[in-house]
Amino acid sequence: MPTAPLDPQTVLAVDPWLKDHVDHIVHRHDLFRKWKDTIDEIEGGYDKFTKGYDKFGLNVQPDGSVIYREWAPNAKEAVLIGEFNNWNRISHPMTKNEFGIWEITVPPKSPGVCAIPHDSKIKISMILQSGERIERIPAWIRRVTQDLSVSPVYDARFWNPPADMVYKFKNPRPTPPKSLRIYEAHVGISTSEHRVGTYKEFTQSVLQRIKDLGYNTIQLMAIMEHAYYASFGYQVTSFFAASSRYGTPEELKELIDTAHGMGITVLLDIVHSHACKNVLDGLNMFDGTDHLYFHEGGRGRHELWDSRLFNYGHHEVLRFLMSNLRFWMEEYGFDGFRFDGVTSMMYHHHGIGAGFSGGYHEYFGPSADLEAIVYLMLANDAMHTLYPDCITIAEDVSGMPLLCVPVPKGGVGFDYRLSMAIPDMWIKLLKHKRDDEWDMGNIVHTLTNRRYGEKSIAYAESHDQALVGDKTLAFWLMDKEMYTNMSDLTEYTPVIARGIALHKMIRLLVHSLGGEGYLNFEGNEFGHPEWLDFPREGNGNSFQHARRQWNLVDDHLLRYKYLNEFDKAMNRTEDQYGWLHAEPAYVSLKHEVDKVIAYERAGLLFVFNFHPTNSFTDYRVGVDVPGEYTVVLSSDEKRFGGFDNVVSGGSYFTEPLEWNGRKNYTQVSAEAARGGGEEQASLSGHGVLQVYIPSRTCIVLAKK
Repeated sequence: MPTAPLDPQTVLAVDPWLKDHVDHIVHRHDLFRKWKDTIDEIEGGYDKFTKGYDKFGLNVQPDGSVIYREWAPNAKEAVLIGEFNNWNRISHPMTKNEFGIWEITVPPKSPGVCAIPHDSKIKISMILQSGERIERIPAWIRRVTQDLSVSPVYDARFWNPPADMVYKFKNPRPTPPKSLRIYEAHVGISTSEHRVGTYKEFTQSVLQRIKDLGYNTIQLMAIMEHAYYASFGYQVTSFFAASSRYGTPEELKELIDTAHGMGITVLLDIVHSHACKNVLDGLNMFDGTDHLYFHEGGRGRHELWDSRLFNYGHHEVLRFLMSNLRFWMEEYGFDGFRFDGVTSMMYHHHGIGAGFSGGYHEYFGPSADLEAIVYLMLANDAMHTLYPDCITIAEDVSGMPLLCVPVPKGGVGFDYRLSMAIPDMWIKLLKHKRDDEWDMGNIVHTLTNRRYGEKSIAYAESHDQALVGDKTLAFWLMDKEMYTNMSDLTEYTPVIARGIALHKMIRLLVHSLGGEGYLNFEGNEFGHPEWLDFPREGNGNSFQHARRQWNLVDDHLLRYKYLNEFDKAMNRTEDQYGWLHAEPAYVSLKHEVDKVIAYERAGLLFVFNFHPTNSFTDYRVGVDVPGEYTVVLSSDEKRFGGFDNVVSGGSYFTEPLEWNGRKNYTQVSAEAARGGGEEQASLSGHGVLQVYIPSRTCIVLAKK
């Protein structure tokens, strides 16, 4: 049955301002419909089309035979070679069909026994039309390994473990969280030692940390195999191979299954925006041409990333990429994806030199790459059709309208977008502004400037902000004093006190005001010092900054524990009240002189005092819902490195007087903040609520 056309009124119901661009959006949707109908008619629908990995690559049959298929139309001869046939370039020739797909069936050694040994090396050897012989790693290969003592080039391996070695999943996928609290992690840096961490270590040591901190989702980086470790996983060579640096495919399955057993959702950082330009162990020049998986010429190359760009308008490329998504969901049990480089994909200029002022013409004009956008629509539609609970997140800096609107409504189909302007704002403030120059209005605007109805993931910092040349928020705040004054046995200097206070405030403000999901990069929850720098020639191949120093947070004499405890309390408070999946906040106060921000969300009242020196007593804050309130989270508690001027608990009553556009107000006093419920109750009997807001402190109040 043909896909239904898009009704322009459906688009305008989402955003009336799109009226001048409805024709473009309908045209885009028509291109999507054409592809979807083609897939339905020719391939039998999404289900069959996205299982390309069962047809291509090496697949073991029940009788032990192996069928190998590869798309390489420019080759005139092809042979499967490997350790199994002593790299014989004659013994296992392949045959080619009219679509340029080569095929061979390798019969079993004996009934049920593969002729190709498990984990043995293999390649495809091809002769081109020119007569040149080339050898390549199979494009759909599921395991590749690298021996740097021999060569940086990867070897393809036939992964077919015996039944007793195959990991058997024990746990069902968890129900998707209503509030996404994401822990962005990189397996390789998840050790304190000067080496590459492993899947096993992550399973045994890091998962429990994440669970204890209150995160319900893990976003795993650098899983797809990449030749250069320092690329952070963004120069992918083998799209179906889990990185062998960290262990075996079965160990990654165990990691994901164990996380599921803890109720943790696991997302894959998927890189479909570009590919490594490596020839010997990548997709580039696979059959001797530069236009097999990629566009030829300049359109097929990213000038800044020095990588190849996919031809999203080709049937076989769509099969490859959409099957890649299905493979990670099906084979490994991932629950969804964070799509890397979406801005680069959606525009012919790849975002290079584009300011994106917010004018709608920037999104729907000739700069839009409709082939890539339609691929993203197909990818989202297919994954959400096949896996209704699948979560997809777009890394987009442009602010493309309809990005997080379902495809049938004219959208691109993502569930969330990353709020990439937020971390940039904090870095600029910390680099270029004194504390008393911080603009409360601009901070609030940056945190709340998102498209209504399109969900965003907010974050104060991710891996991007910690890369070499930059540094973590904690290091921007405290810098060299982190080396000398992070012990409880040393002086609590003004620099450290300020850093710890602002680190907590920034993170809670972003968490509660900035989006419908929250993301933290591994280690930043406890104020990881310094920066990230992977082993490379320029640093003597050092692992010094390519690890997570868990020893810092585990040492109870060090002040990192305060930030860690606050992060935990923040997540647990959100889990209790659910502000991330509530309606956006109502901001009632952005006071530039007092440096105070106040807002309500999910029935909670949030108050932040960013003033570097001034504390306020009897500070009136407007609130819509009258009644008795209590402090459920205070950044000033001693267990969070504060001074106990404001502690959790107590009773605070509203006064029925309109204030800052709200129907009631509260006042916060020092005596009430520190005191017990009896005294506060007697004060409230006179209709006055007294709450105290110390300098560089934030509090959260809830109705009793």
